[in-house]
Amino acid sequence: MDIDPTTVESAATEDGRRQRSERNRQKIVAAMFELVREGDFDPSVARIAEQAGVGLRTVFRHFDDVDSLYQEMSSQMEARILPEIGKPLTAKEWPDRVKELMARRIRIFEDVMPIRICASARRFRSEFLMANHKRFVAQEAIGLSLALPDEVLANEHQVAAFDIAMSFDTWRRLRQDHRFSRAKAAASVETILDALIASV
Repeated sequence: MDIDPTTVESAATEDGRRQRSERNRQKIVAAMFELVREGDFDPSVARIAEQAGVGLRTVFRHFDDVDSLYQEMSSQMEARILPEIGKPLTAKEWPDRVKELMARRIRIFEDVMPIRICASARRFRSEFLMANHKRFVAQEAIGLSLALPDEVLANEHQVAAFDIAMSFDTWRRLRQDHRFSRAKAAASVETILDALIASV
């Protein structure tokens, strides 16, 4: 069977366009991550385009609005952290499980902190980001329930205390507002957890 060279050339051209398009899309997402990690928690589309080295039209060709860009960032972030979240806790005694869970959360919080701060700044203007925030909070509550014993889970005040101590908001406040190092913030959380465990 004869192969039409025009068809082959056309397919190759189309494939090249798709690859360029996907490269530009990833450059835009990467630029958003870079800006947020550098401390720009609400970058404009113009700044994102400049960082990515593409035009404004290219950004809007791939993303209808900033929310859709956040959705892509969130998907990539979740793909990275879900394997860590899903690992079963190995400690036998519940106080050790709580501390194991907190150590895991610290690793995750450090990774996602700039992105979550950025999303937090916008979530009251975005249904998607607000829903995403509530989902993260719900996931944290489920994870905590797997670490705490029944006698603590039966006491809503104690559960709330552990939840607050081990939350992203507490970690962010220690790291950002108090300007604590990671080690100093971890020591502060451990002090709180020790007091809560002793009170049970």
